[in-house]
Amino acid sequence: MGRMSLAAYCVVCYRKIGTLGSAWKVDQSWKDIRKIVKLTGSLILGGCIFATYEVLTLRKLFSFDTQVVQQEKLKSYIYLQTVSLDQSDYQGVIYQVRKKLHRAAKKIIAMHARIFQKPFDERFSTLDAEECDYALWLLVKRSQSNDKMVRLQAVEELAANRYWHDYQYRTVAQTSDQRTAIALARSKDVDLRFFLPPHLLLNPKDTCCLEDELRLLLAALPQTDLDQCVQYFTSLALRESSQTIAAQKGGLWCFGGNGLPYCESLSTVPAKTVELFCLQALVEHSKIPSHCNKIEANKGLQLLQKLYHLHSDSHKIQRSIIHIIGNMALDERLHASITRAGWVSILAAMTKSPRVMESSHAARALANLDREVVQEKYPDGVYILHPQCRTNEPIKADVLFVHGLLGAAFKTWRQQDLEHSADERDLDVEDDYSECWPKTWLASDCPSLRIISVEYDTHLSDWRTKCPIESYRESLAYRSTELLKKLRAAGIGDRPLIWLSHSMGGLLVKKMLLDASMDPEMASIVDSTRGIVFYSVPHHGSRLAEYSVNIRFLLFPSVEVKELSKDSPALKALNDDFISFAKNQNFPVLSFAETLPTRVGRMLSLHVVPVESADLGIGELIQVEVSHLNICKPKNKESFLYQQTLKFIQDSLKRELGNH
Repeated sequence: MGRMSLAAYCVVCYRKIGTLGSAWKVDQSWKDIRKIVKLTGSLILGGCIFATYEVLTLRKLFSFDTQVVQQEKLKSYIYLQTVSLDQSDYQGVIYQVRKKLHRAAKKIIAMHARIFQKPFDERFSTLDAEECDYALWLLVKRSQSNDKMVRLQAVEELAANRYWHDYQYRTVAQTSDQRTAIALARSKDVDLRFFLPPHLLLNPKDTCCLEDELRLLLAALPQTDLDQCVQYFTSLALRESSQTIAAQKGGLWCFGGNGLPYCESLSTVPAKTVELFCLQALVEHSKIPSHCNKIEANKGLQLLQKLYHLHSDSHKIQRSIIHIIGNMALDERLHASITRAGWVSILAAMTKSPRVMESSHAARALANLDREVVQEKYPDGVYILHPQCRTNEPIKADVLFVHGLLGAAFKTWRQQDLEHSADERDLDVEDDYSECWPKTWLASDCPSLRIISVEYDTHLSDWRTKCPIESYRESLAYRSTELLKKLRAAGIGDRPLIWLSHSMGGLLVKKMLLDASMDPEMASIVDSTRGIVFYSVPHHGSRLAEYSVNIRFLLFPSVEVKELSKDSPALKALNDDFISFAKNQNFPVLSFAETLPTRVGRMLSLHVVPVESADLGIGELIQVEVSHLNICKPKNKESFLYQQTLKFIQDSLKRELGNH
């Protein structure tokens, strides 16, 4: 054989040594290692074993930090490149295997010692490495430098490599620290070979016990500091096993959002497994920092990974799991546990998903993990659509999208596709949705914008069971207070800002701006506002609030919906106060009004927001020949609706965007 790379035989692969498929776990006792070596040798030569000398020599060379080894989730592995055991491929196969094993282990440890245990010296005068590996080790060393700028540049160069051999990518995966792994995961178009594969903790024989594990985890979490309806659904998940909640019939009425899915059939209730109920309850628990610590302490990160791999065919379940990880990532004290549990590689792979929901949930979690370059934090329900990876492009302004109540951060802002009626069930199937135009078109036309979309209440809509406790039907005032805190944590107010809102989300925007103007800690949000876009916002009420369909469908209006009636004192006061405030602030305002009716069920069509109600009374009003469903969904980039929106954003941010 010709000379081969010394590092080539000690790289990460899928836990195999040759064709035997056995993982060599570094943290096992040397007694176990001798058994493995003897077994390997006996399989090859029918009972022959490696020389004791080799074992003793390797034992002296290996030195690992055992403090990071905690149960199965924390085990470290070194994997050897696949070695052919075909006698025709080698002369003296035992000699060759023994030699490669010894040389590879010795070389990788010696290399690591020279690179990482000595003062930083880019010349590496004592480095004995193949020429093709010199740059790799240099970049890995620089990625762990004490100088932040050196680290950032090294990660950028690592991620930019497209011509390395497989073993070189996996060498980086084996030697990268937590900070470097997260940085690579947030690099654009990164090669997934940079990440160690997550430890597959799922035993097929244990799948039947996951339901019990979920219940035990939920039962171990505090039942305090929770909304009453969250307590209700948590107890429901603990009580119900995997039966359908047939007795819990009903629905939640919503206004606006993802195509007005406010009609729920009373004749059927979707069957939900206990896993989904438990996960949705865990999402709520993960919003409370102290509960996140409990989830981690009770091995929740490992249990969630089991569920993630088990439900590879369920985007909704996987999305709920990443939602929980994103919430836990808000606590920097949990970052090491999240990384060691193998979530960085999963998140890196998920960011490449063509589904905007999956990629955005993963991008949020990674942004919360990346404390190296991300100053803001993205609380529950606040999603960054652009940029979702590290970029050298300076962010000059923010654009914030606010959907209608019980809407969706992604589906509401999709490209116009098929005309759906308000009650069609396929609105819940993400594969039926076209592009999310803020993430694609707007990000392309204005790359220096940070584009954020918010989401709220969707967890109650997804459960589709009627909570018997009425207190969860919160008012606009409550939602305004909660969302303002989240937006401020995400850095809203630090840059020039444009608001875009659909339907009843526009009422929430008006309330937030009024509330922010009276709170010194939120005043920067008002000061940074450069313009507001309203898509069919019912400033003066809606006829829909007066309708009740009592044949097949029943509407359950919330507190906010009841405020929509034309004679609502709260609605009139909100509008009067905002007009006076907006005039004083001289906010540019653009309003779009629908002119086509929206089909509600199969028996009713109406203008959800009439033109006169969509007219705020200030700013420009544009009537568009679309329904309430499609008023915020342009057909393509050349459509009048999108071009007018883009022009308003660019004109309002002319000074910030420059030539864009």
